[in-house]
Amino acid sequence: MAYYPKLLVGVPFTPVTGARFLAVGAARREIIAALAAALEERCRRDRFSSVHVNFCLPDETAVLGARGWLQRTGYQYHWSNPGFTTFDEYLARLRSKRRNQARRERRTLAADGVEITVHAGSDIPPALMPRMFELYQSTVERLPWGQQYLDHRFFELAGERLRHRLCLVVARQGGEVIAGTFNVQKGDALYGRYWGAVRALRHLHFNVCYYAAIEHCIAAKLRRFEPGAGGEFKQLRGFEPRATESMHFIVDRRLADAVRAFLGRERQAIAAEMRWLEEQTALRRDRTEPGD
Repeated sequence: MAYYPKLLVGVPFTPVTGARFLAVGAARREIIAALAAALEERCRRDRFSSVHVNFCLPDETAVLGARGWLQRTGYQYHWSNPGFTTFDEYLARLRSKRRNQARRERRTLAADGVEITVHAGSDIPPALMPRMFELYQSTVERLPWGQQYLDHRFFELAGERLRHRLCLVVARQGGEVIAGTFNVQKGDALYGRYWGAVRALRHLHFNVCYYAAIEHCIAAKLRRFEPGAGGEFKQLRGFEPRATESMHFIVDRRLADAVRAFLGRERQAIAAEMRWLEEQTALRRDRTEPGD
């Protein structure tokens, strides 16, 4: 039973929930249903095995589910800003152990002479983009499963055409850029995409990827930070699990039935895991709980 080729509806390199069917107005649900029917017909006609719609919105999930598509639930860690005005207010929401750990991790990096700067929008120096590509490459080369999907031209064009949406967190030691993250900022949210480092320093990752980004969100009054998939380290620093959904149409009924049975079991396991993670949260349950 051939699984490839298949159809995918999504946004390249962007594991972020959003509209996957570009329809607005009162007829949106009807348009989504019509597009879904067209995708199903295309599958059967051109011998694709399946269609997969990733990180879709709840109304899209509902319409596709009503057509018999299979729903898969996952989760990511997101950070929410209830209206903090200082980084210390964020720290105060953490349990004592995690709060002290965060302070210790920030002190350690400062003692190593590392300075972290956030460059957003028009404040991004054009000369920084080639270095961001090098940092991206460093991660690709370090990970055994890494693949370089993007080239230097992408980073060059992003700096030219999308600078107003970019937020780069950069760590410097002795004036040299040694680490950084490539983030996208829109509306009231910050989205983390790529991280890289050319030196291995203790707590460098946590400071650049999490603490500096959170501090920027607080200063810019952003309500949400989505750093991307994976990472139990996020949960220890006040990030909370948030469900994500994808929908799947499989032509072969035998395969569809097997996948449906698996997804039912997986959904139960994901729900139980999310409940456990919420119980283990690094955030204080009672906001009147003593600080230190």
